[in-house]
Amino acid sequence: MTHREILEALSGLLLGLFVAVLSSTIVSNALPTILGDLHGGESAYTWVITAALLSLTASTPIWGKLSDLVSKKLLMQVALVIYILSSTLAGLSQNTAELIGCRVLQGVGAGGVVALGQICLAAMVPPRERGRYSGYFGAVFALATIGGPLIGGVIVDTPWLGWRWCFYVGIPFSLIAIVVLQRTLHLPVVKRAAKIDYLGSLLIAGAVSLLMVWVTLAGKNYPWASWQTAAMVGGGLLLALLFVLTERRAAEPIIPLGLFRHRTVSLAAVASALVGIGMYGATTFLSQYFQLARGKTPTMAGLLTLPMILGLAVSSAAAGRLITRHGRWKRYLVAGTFLLALGFTLLGTARAQTSYGLLSLYMLATGIGLGLTSQNLVLAVQNTVPVKELGTASSAVTFFRTMGGAMGVSALGALLGTKVTHYLADNLRAAHLPATGAPGGGDLPDLHKLPAPLVPLVTDAFGHGIGTVFLVAAPFALLAFLVVLFIREVPLRTHHAEPAARPAAVPQSQDA
Repeated sequence: MTHREILEALSGLLLGLFVAVLSSTIVSNALPTILGDLHGGESAYTWVITAALLSLTASTPIWGKLSDLVSKKLLMQVALVIYILSSTLAGLSQNTAELIGCRVLQGVGAGGVVALGQICLAAMVPPRERGRYSGYFGAVFALATIGGPLIGGVIVDTPWLGWRWCFYVGIPFSLIAIVVLQRTLHLPVVKRAAKIDYLGSLLIAGAVSLLMVWVTLAGKNYPWASWQTAAMVGGGLLLALLFVLTERRAAEPIIPLGLFRHRTVSLAAVASALVGIGMYGATTFLSQYFQLARGKTPTMAGLLTLPMILGLAVSSAAAGRLITRHGRWKRYLVAGTFLLALGFTLLGTARAQTSYGLLSLYMLATGIGLGLTSQNLVLAVQNTVPVKELGTASSAVTFFRTMGGAMGVSALGALLGTKVTHYLADNLRAAHLPATGAPGGGDLPDLHKLPAPLVPLVTDAFGHGIGTVFLVAAPFALLAFLVVLFIREVPLRTHHAEPAARPAAVPQSQDA
């Protein structure tokens, strides 16, 4: 494909990526209004977010495996159709149970769009040229991340739209993406007899789901050390063991264990899980910091995180172009993970009174670190594995990144509740005020409805608590830095040939 043809096809992929990422960020500011209308409680608040992330994580490796067996373009269009149907049903939901069920289905569609976007790019462009185009993915991710909360806030505040349009708004973009992909994306389809590993798919989905349900509810619905924890962790590990045993015997394993014989794949998977904590944690806890420690509106909180988003977008695009020009990629992974650890450490010093100028520098370092890291871990893996396993390997990296982020954010969120309770109790004792009327650590208070003497005590507790959460997250980023140091850099291939031998199967036809 020529550069122009690649950009034309890329427009459809990026449009799909935009709506997929938007689906997870657009509800953040709208959820209080949505749950107020549907009479949902605190548990529903958690599950509307977690349900989509859980199904996205569990379905990612399945989409990746399917892309190695059938038409990538067709799968991308199927994922977009699933997203459209689930978004329509979510907008029509009459209670929280219906909404959560639709969010599960929406996560399946979004997981396919996110995973298949990278896979299609890998099929179109050889590794040496891929960096410049991967930068566009990082920029669109940043745009959807910062634009989601703003769009959601505007929709909720517009009387003639209402919260249901938070789900409807992505449908026109998805339809356009399907048409664009049909006209511009033409990839070879390798015809070969294959069997889908349904048992492996079921086991890995069950293992991941059980562990994510545990880490989401532990510390809230039951203690960390409890029979529920033992049952869920034990069950999750048992399913994971059965999955490994199944994959060793499967003719077409959903995640070939042979992939992890490549040192780069194994190390990149570990690093991706650790980086995932940064990707999802930074936006989640920074939003809470600006709203609960600084008293900003949800829309303003989104705008105040702009330094991090700009750092992510610019560094992702710049690194992509530099990688394409020079063919070297490890230096960006090393620098990115180091900056991520540094940014988290600096954010760990933040308190309610910290100047925004300093916070901007801390967020900028974090954003640059994320931009240099997330896309390039996928690139390193794609440059290592055989062409026939591009889809599986790419989705494996995305799978570990999302799983690490989901479980990390859940655990750090539980830590935040504990710390806020502790710091608020200390503040109340120091001010000689009773705890009556003070919000609990698991609650998200409305600062405008609290008694005036309590407001500075609550904002201080949340500022200190969120700073502590970033300090706890910093060692994970530092560990990612150490893991990346051991990845062996292989110059990017300038063609689609195998690293060792070319695959036996040859393209028989092309997508219509």
